[in-house]
Amino acid sequence: MGEPQPQPLPPSSPRYQKPEAKSSPVFDAQSSPAISLQPASNKKGPSKSKKLLRCFRAVFRSFPIITPSCKIPVSLHHGGRIGEGHIHGGIRMTGTLFGNRRARVSLAIQESPKCLPVLVIELGIPTGKLLQDMGTGLVRIALECEKRPGDKTKIVDEPMWMLYCNGKKSGYGVRREATDDDLSVMQVLQAISMGAGVIPNDGGELPDGEIMYMRAQFERVIGSKDSETYYMWNPDGNNGPELKASLVDLEERVRRGEEETGEERRDEARRGETRRGEERRGEARRARRGEARRARRGEATQARRGEARRDGRGEEETGEERRGEEAG
Repeated sequence: MGEPQPQPLPPSSPRYQKPEAKSSPVFDAQSSPAISLQPASNKKGPSKSKKLLRCFRAVFRSFPIITPSCKIPVSLHHGGRIGEGHIHGGIRMTGTLFGNRRARVSLAIQESPKCLPVLVIELGIPTGKLLQDMGTGLVRIALECEKRPGDKTKIVDEPMWMLYCNGKKSGYGVRREATDDDLSVMQVLQAISMGAGVIPNDGGELPDGEIMYMRAQFERVIGSKDSETYYMWNPDGNNGPELKASLVDLEERVRRGEEETGEERRDEARRGETRRGEERRGEARRARRGEARRARRGEATQARRGEARRDGRGEEETGEERRGEEAG
């Protein structure tokens, strides 16, 4: 028997009411550490130059891909040093997955380990189950919501999303304010930039198991106000992301799916043209080789015929000489 699954969040919760932040007795009043986390800096949106650069990259991506005739080996690894950029244009942040082993896991996003969380999402997945799945490979988490027409709320400010883990519906994800227990966990992990483990508890055994955590560097990629993606990278930097969390509106996902389908069709057309060109070049090479073989065969046949004629003439001359000697 596996670990008990938590009950899914009620789908009847109000869409535009922020859920209440409830605190669980993880840290008591005596063992709770003093909070010294700093507020996150209020950074402004992207400047005009960055917007122009983003538009230029979008136009540049629409150009056809030209495949060079010579094959040049290119290394896809850019070194294993921590701190190297993985995604061009991504925003480097600190992400922490934490929670009691048999309780729902929470995802906290911070600008740095010493800052207050800017985003806390409670996921309908047990902490132990999610961390176990992450040990076997890439975990894809999709948080989808259906926005009302004309709603200008950013996707990250939505109060609730439908949760899909590796394509399977797994309840709901709820955005909430950081509780005292959340801040206590962030305070305990303040000196840790990345790693995983269990937070010791001096107050005795917890009903939902010990508090587990996994902290790593995340890259935040903003597609639009209706699409954001968070990538959690391996510390070595060579094996790709371990976790991909996407927040997307349903209409945005449909539109993105249509764009990806069109791009796949264009890629398939380009690959088909490349295959047909290679087939034509192969047929031309085979035709040239066949002509060369036929030419060599014709030359060999003519040489054999010439030798046969010369041998016939020599035999005739020998016969005439013998007949002349007999007559004499």
